[in-house]
Amino acid sequence: MPESAIYDNSPKLKADQILAQLFQDPAAVELFLNHFPNGVIITDPEGRVILLNQPYGRFLGLDHKAQIGRHATEVIENSRMHIVAKTGLAEINYIMVIRGQNIVVQRIPIFKDGRLLAVLGLVMFECIQDVHKLADKLKYLETKVEIYEKELRFLQKTNYTVDSIIGESDALAQLKKLVYRAAAHDLTVLITGESGCGKELYAQAIHHVSLRRSKPFVRINTSAIPADLMESELFGYEKGAFTGARSSGKRGKIRMAHQGTLFLDEIGDLPESMQPKLLRVLEEKEFEMVGGIVPIKSDFRLIAATNRNLETMVEEKRFRPDLYYRLNVFHLHIPPLRERPEDILPQARHFLKDLAEEWSVPMPSLDPETEQILKSYSWPGNSRELKHILQRTMATLEGTTIFPRDLPRQLFLKEPKIKPVAPTTLKKAVHEAEIRAIRAALNCSGNNKVQAAKMLGIHRTLLYRKLSQLVSQGACLE
Repeated sequence: MPESAIYDNSPKLKADQILAQLFQDPAAVELFLNHFPNGVIITDPEGRVILLNQPYGRFLGLDHKAQIGRHATEVIENSRMHIVAKTGLAEINYIMVIRGQNIVVQRIPIFKDGRLLAVLGLVMFECIQDVHKLADKLKYLETKVEIYEKELRFLQKTNYTVDSIIGESDALAQLKKLVYRAAAHDLTVLITGESGCGKELYAQAIHHVSLRRSKPFVRINTSAIPADLMESELFGYEKGAFTGARSSGKRGKIRMAHQGTLFLDEIGDLPESMQPKLLRVLEEKEFEMVGGIVPIKSDFRLIAATNRNLETMVEEKRFRPDLYYRLNVFHLHIPPLRERPEDILPQARHFLKDLAEEWSVPMPSLDPETEQILKSYSWPGNSRELKHILQRTMATLEGTTIFPRDLPRQLFLKEPKIKPVAPTTLKKAVHEAEIRAIRAALNCSGNNKVQAAKMLGIHRTLLYRKLSQLVSQGACLE
């Protein structure tokens, strides 16, 4: 009979006819289930085996066909197929021991028109170790997801806001105004100031009040990254781009900062080879990954910071002038703490409060004499040094008040002072310097004019002429 006579052309009727041919024939059903990789058993409502597939028979070490008609408890130790038939309740993901091995099984009652037809048993894993392997794999994947989520939260997180800028000086009040103005525009910001004055704090504050605050804040310290890795760190790389590269490739910081803020700290340490590449990205907001050929767009706002004098570096040809002008669009200079004595005590109390909360201890107070010592110290390390001094003091403090005796010794050391020089004309200063140089040369040479001339780097006849002039002017050369 032709195939068209066996199956109707209608997809639904054709499917029904195929299923009828399979499941109305017990041999076809057995053939179907024997292709299952795991064990299958079907019992009648009394718990007698009506089908045991070949994989399950191999696992049990039995002839699967010879078990037909036997009670399930005679075939499988600890079987509960007959119990499920009585209760009518499915048992899903039960663990049972068969032949000394832990296995996971499903026992499912099959009903039709409210009447129990059979109970289906499935061995989902031949060994519980497979479950452990799957659980370990899921745990590994969950851990990776947690790592990526943590990295994303870290990238998007800003620890500081405008309220984190602590102080009462007029200079600080002006800086806060500039932070808001910088945040209102999407201009590139250059933050300058000595080390430890809190440049990243200001960068985060700008990001926090800008329209990009809900997007990533990506930080990178250019001085902490080797020059040969800087390009891949900024731009990322394609898989297999170079020896030692990750097989999956790596996203660069510029791409991570898309729609957010990229903070480049210590921009003065950016390798000269990277400066034109960064300039191109700033101009076009487009880059290529290392080993890549497809241009990638990234909409980011750049904030750069440095404790170096970029103008001097430009004059010395160590920093590209075009990049400097591109960075120095909105300039924010943070004065050192020694120029803002009004901010020292407010910052000190703020640090003490944070440390007390972090360490779960009472916040100590400052003795008036201690306050005076803190205000009179020059703080070469700025706010960072102040914080570290207070950390060390609180760690060893006994009591709830910080007295001068509790402070580190370095705060009491007298700093060398440069003796002020009285103003004078340049001509007079040069004349006095010339007298001192000639006097020193004559003393070292034992008043030997030839040797003294050699020490001074001039001809002896010139030395004779100068000596004659100086003597006539009444200069003392002894």
